[in-house]
Amino acid sequence: MFMDIGIDLGTANIIMTTNKKGVVINEPSVIAYNKRTERVVAVGTEAYRMEGRAPEHIAVVHPLQDGVVSDDILTQALMRELISVVAAHPVVKPRIVVCIPSLITEVERRAILDAATGTGFRKVHLIREPLAALLGAGIPINRPVRHMVVDIGGGTTDVAVVSMNGIVTARSIKIAGNHLDQSIIRYVQNKYQLLLGKKSAEELKIALCNLYDPSDDVLHTVKGRHVTRGLPDQCDLSEIELFEAIEDDIAAITEMIRRVLEETPPELVGDIYQNGILLTGGGACLGGLEQYFRRTLGVRCRIAKDPLTCVARGTAKAFRHRDMLLDGFERIESYEAMHEV
Repeated sequence: MFMDIGIDLGTANIIMTTNKKGVVINEPSVIAYNKRTERVVAVGTEAYRMEGRAPEHIAVVHPLQDGVVSDDILTQALMRELISVVAAHPVVKPRIVVCIPSLITEVERRAILDAATGTGFRKVHLIREPLAALLGAGIPINRPVRHMVVDIGGGTTDVAVVSMNGIVTARSIKIAGNHLDQSIIRYVQNKYQLLLGKKSAEELKIALCNLYDPSDDVLHTVKGRHVTRGLPDQCDLSEIELFEAIEDDIAAITEMIRRVLEETPPELVGDIYQNGILLTGGGACLGGLEQYFRRTLGVRCRIAKDPLTCVARGTAKAFRHRDMLLDGFERIESYEAMHEV
């Protein structure tokens, strides 16, 4: 049976879609393997639950960092295990389209390609994340109307202006969800001498983030280990403190959006001010982000429906638009040639 698979190969999560069922896999981009036997023990959610709890001979690894492949062998293994669930017994090996950040090096691009082709796919395409995000949001990108999308993932934030099936201007920065978590960990450690884990920092970010109107009165108790005593401890953190922890990161993302607007031809900016900015990715769910961007940039913003899976849903539509997309969708022929070199 013929099958197309779209893959949002994210730093935090790997989301897979098919042309038949839509989103079928949404799992953390984590793999656990036995260092003694060199065999995969668990992937996805099961491996994520083992993080910080596994015995010494079990390594729990995030094979993707900052939106790119840091370990191609483990990335192949992760993809292979999850794809075996999606396409258990396909008659013909599926075609896939994999999302990539707007601006990555040729080495990083090749690493993603090698990871994908190493799993035995029949054909591999690459699509830039902003383009996939707009497709997933149901925006008709083939019209002569300009749209701006800000995709805040786990490893990278991508900003692009799209018009007439192609990307006009784009920028990418390696400041996103995971970087915000690290900033929270550093802030709490420096101010309260309390060491947090990555999971605790992420939970704190989700529960307490208010970028638009943070308050000293809204508190959240966070637990960790005291740096000097080495014993369990806790502290109460306010919305204002959390804002201080991630303020520089949010400011860097805002500055990148401003630069893209400055680089966009003047005749295109009017459409963006009229249509607003589309926010996608897990970072779009940060409390008050929509209002923060509106206040600092003076441009209306809106969050895509189900922003976490928006990019992945766009990959599922990419094959239907492959003959129209002018920029941002890489055709297979060139990659087959590259792979044979």
